[in-house]
Amino acid sequence: MKKQNDFENFFHAGIMDHLEALIRLALQEDGQDLTSMAVFSPEDKCLAVIKARQKTLVAGLPLVQIILNKIAGESRPEFMVQEGDLVDPNTPVVNIRGGTCKILRAERIILNFMARLSGIANLTRAYIQKIQDTDVKLLDTRKTTPGHRYLEKYAVRLGGGMNHRMDLEEMLMLKDNHIDQAGSIEKAVQILRNTYQPCPPVEVECRSVDDVREAVRAGSDRIMLDNMGMDEIRFSLKITRQAGVESEISGGVNLDNIRDLALLGPTYISVGALTHSAVAADFSMNMEI
Repeated sequence: MKKQNDFENFFHAGIMDHLEALIRLALQEDGQDLTSMAVFSPEDKCLAVIKARQKTLVAGLPLVQIILNKIAGESRPEFMVQEGDLVDPNTPVVNIRGGTCKILRAERIILNFMARLSGIANLTRAYIQKIQDTDVKLLDTRKTTPGHRYLEKYAVRLGGGMNHRMDLEEMLMLKDNHIDQAGSIEKAVQILRNTYQPCPPVEVECRSVDDVREAVRAGSDRIMLDNMGMDEIRFSLKITRQAGVESEISGGVNLDNIRDLALLGPTYISVGALTHSAVAADFSMNMEI
């Protein structure tokens, strides 16, 4: 049950409140299932089986019980696989017994969460497979669905990736607008160090080799190589390695080029596509009345 423990550790008390609010919002969006209420009686019971319709990592199983608790407290899921398992097409992943109307109301909400999270985990796994024999760490970004960041970043972890900053407070990132306003990278870093004591880690987005040199002199904790060409990245990584500063390649990374980028030896590669371009996994729910 390691993956279940991972979920519980990730969604500590404060984040669980956020997650439960998200589920309540999903229920409000759907309203009452008038169709099922007309066709079935409140006493009707059923067995519902959720199956994977493709080869996929399974993500979101802990949400099933939380959603059912909101709708159908007496319904109990029986998990046929564990969170994070890789399953083949037509594999049963959850059996649910309970009131038919309530399970049908929960169906689309459960499947939507599982499809989204499993899709992110699958895409993350595909990227990880490209670089798994290197020391490079794969990071996500803040390019997440508004309100769903915790879930989507959890899915990245399930797929083998790591999380970049969860919010704007966890790490300070100097981008072109900040640097232009401050006048230089060194001035911008100094402003942050003077403003916040203790100061969170500072990452500087660099657009050229000269930017990298200046960011190293400024005492940056991590240097992002943003949309650089291969030659610029090579020169920049020599500078960061000599200085002992973490490096992060970002921008324009895809499944076709991530391996070549990883072989250059950065500390991290960040990929926005993990969360903004993942294709939903395909799950279905069939009922035995």
